[in-house]
Amino acid sequence: MSVPSDRADGVAAALADRDCDALLVTGLVNVRWLTGFTGSNAAALVGRDGARLFATDFRYLTVSAEQVPDGWDRIIHQDLLEAIVDRLGPEVGRLGFDDAQMSVREHRRLAEIAGDDVVLVPAGGLVEERRARKDRHELQRIAAAALLADAALTEVIEAGIVGRTERDVALDLEVAMRRLGAEGVSFPPIVAAGPHGALPHAEPRDVAIPPDTLVVIDWGAQLDGYASDCTRTFATGELSAHDAGVYDLVLRAQETSLDAVRAGRLGREVDAVARDIIDAAGHRDHFGHGLGHGVGLEVHEGPRLSRLGETALEPSMVVTVEPGVYVPGVVGVRIEDLVVVTDGEPEVLSSLPKTLRVVR
Repeated sequence: MSVPSDRADGVAAALADRDCDALLVTGLVNVRWLTGFTGSNAAALVGRDGARLFATDFRYLTVSAEQVPDGWDRIIHQDLLEAIVDRLGPEVGRLGFDDAQMSVREHRRLAEIAGDDVVLVPAGGLVEERRARKDRHELQRIAAAALLADAALTEVIEAGIVGRTERDVALDLEVAMRRLGAEGVSFPPIVAAGPHGALPHAEPRDVAIPPDTLVVIDWGAQLDGYASDCTRTFATGELSAHDAGVYDLVLRAQETSLDAVRAGRLGREVDAVARDIIDAAGHRDHFGHGLGHGVGLEVHEGPRLSRLGETALEPSMVVTVEPGVYVPGVVGVRIEDLVVVTDGEPEVLSSLPKTLRVVR
């Protein structure tokens, strides 16, 4: 994918706030965001002075030449840390590194190579903070991944699910996404019927989906490097008053909290909108996860919509809104949309309806 040069410019501009002369980036997702490189071994460096170094090994000699844009000084070397440190100029006295990504062993090795003339400065999150705000190209890719995933689920649902095993439906959904052009899935699809749906991260079983129950399906596609994430809960026939009531409750919480997604709101403030509705209905103990999370190159990234979410939402952030109620041994319901934060109403990327649908 083509990478705008202003991504590295933004990182360079932020270095002064972290008291760094340059930032060493070793996390592969962050390297991809900065350079467009999709291989399995790489590192990059961004300096305040405009220096941009990219290092990978010989296996990616041709691929890196094709993917990494002009403006990056490309290095092919077996020892990436050594290759980059050897190219540091005297102006780099304080080298930032991602303490959330780098292992203790790598840090020890980096300190040995850098020597006493370079101070290593923890600078984790510097790239992730910028990744949270998507540019136009990223928003287009996420929207395309969401549409592909929705088309795949529609295909699977229309073929019928009652009597088939959860695992079979999940596999069909994965195949459908790949057949429609996805390079992979954002995560293994969740298909969970009846009481099994009360497990938020249920693994599909070799158990047939029965009639007259609820089925939670959580799925996402990976397309052009970007992920989607969506959940719908379907009925397979007539529901008990209890199960229908749980669905209605979750739908009300989802739509109300979705409307609260606005630039300037803290993640915990949006989370509280759904949580207050579910708590008031007597299900305080049945909604234990956060309301949502950011989605981009990774299916779970910042910002967080949760009790601990202190990040203020900004336009062009992409988040999920996914309240759920999980009654152990009885039933589970989750409804999730993928949305873009704006100054006004959020832009919903998930295209499937949320009114309760009966599938056979």
